[in-house]
Amino acid sequence: MIIIKTPEEIELMRESALIVSKTLGMLASEIKPGVTSLQLDTMAEAFIRDHGAEPGFLGMYDFPNSLNMSPNAQVVHGIPNDEPLKDGDIISVDCGSFKNGYYGDHAYTFEVGEVSEETKKLLKVTKESLYLGIREFKEGNRVGDVAYAIQNYCEGHGYGVVRELVGHGLGKKLHESPEMPNYGKRGRGKKFVEGMVVAIEPMINMGTRRIKQLKDGWTILTADGQPSAHFEHDVAIVDGKPELLSTFQYIYDALGIESDEEDEFRKKVNN
Repeated sequence: MIIIKTPEEIELMRESALIVSKTLGMLASEIKPGVTSLQLDTMAEAFIRDHGAEPGFLGMYDFPNSLNMSPNAQVVHGIPNDEPLKDGDIISVDCGSFKNGYYGDHAYTFEVGEVSEETKKLLKVTKESLYLGIREFKEGNRVGDVAYAIQNYCEGHGYGVVRELVGHGLGKKLHESPEMPNYGKRGRGKKFVEGMVVAIEPMINMGTRRIKQLKDGWTILTADGQPSAHFEHDVAIVDGKPELLSTFQYIYDALGIESDEEDEFRKKVNN
C-alpha cells in the first residue's frame, strides 16, 4: 500500500533528507586518496548524531555501519573497511538518517583524485538519467514513465541498467511501496498522486547489467568487474509536480562545482 504524506509530513521528511545532504557535503571534501571508507563512515555517524538524527542504515537488516560505501565495480551495499582509496577510484556513498519519525536516504558517486574520461562519462550520464527520471515523477504519470526515461537514456549510451535493485517509496519506513525500478515501459505500474514520496536511484554499469553478490551477504558487484555509478534523490509530488527534498548543493559547494540541475525541482532554496 502506498502511504500518502501530508504537507506537514513532507516538511519533516525534508529535514531528514537534508541531514543526509549535509552529511554527503561534509564527506565531499574528505574523500581523497589515502582515506579509508571506515574513516568516512565514522565521520558520517558523528555528523548525523550531532544534527539530532540517527544513522538510518546502522543496524537496519543487521547492516553493521552507517554508510553503504561502494567503490569502482561495487554497485551498492558495500561495507566500509580499512582499505585506502586510490587515485582514479570512484565511490558511491549511500547515506540514511532518521529524525522525527521519518527517513532520509540518498546517494552520490564521488571521484577520487584524477578519474578517467570514460569513467567521468559514466557518472555524468547516470546523474543526468536521475533528473530525467525525476521529471517524470508527477501526478498522473506511472512508475513505468520514470523507469523508461532512465533506461532509455542510459542504454542509449551503451550502459547496463541493473534490474535486481530498485528505488522505493520512503517515509516512516526506509522502504515503502511503490518499488521504483530503473527499467520499464511507459504507462505501466502504479499511478503517481499528490503527496507521494519516493527515492529514485539509477544504478548504472559501464558494461553488463548483470551483477553478483559477495559472500558477506551485502556487497553487490558488476559481473564483469567494470565500474558502476549510483545517484539517488528523495522526491515528493507537491502541487502535482516533483519537488526535491534532498540536494547535492552541499557537495557542489564543497567541491567548487557550479550547477543549476536542481533548479526546476526546487520551489525554494534549501538551507
